Amino acid sequence: MATLNVKNLPDALYEKLKARAKRERRSVAQEVVGLLSAALDTPPPLSIMDLQGLGKQLWQGVDAAAHIETERASWD
Repeated sequence: MATLNVKNLPDALYEKLKARAKRERRSVAQEVVGLLSAALDTPPPLSIMDLQGLGKQLWQGVDAAAHIETERASWD
């Protein structure tokens, strides 16, 4: 297993990290591994092309203009 040394870590950032690790009942090293894993293992966000057609079954048979008008009227 690799070892990572971080130089010039600001004291304020370390204190936040230490407090977070304590809240999560982890060591600082475990918290760093957890944070790095969450940041690096997150799938990339979907592009607009990936979202094309998403939810279209919810809008079948609905007059979108009338729906928007009803929604806007409910704000008053």
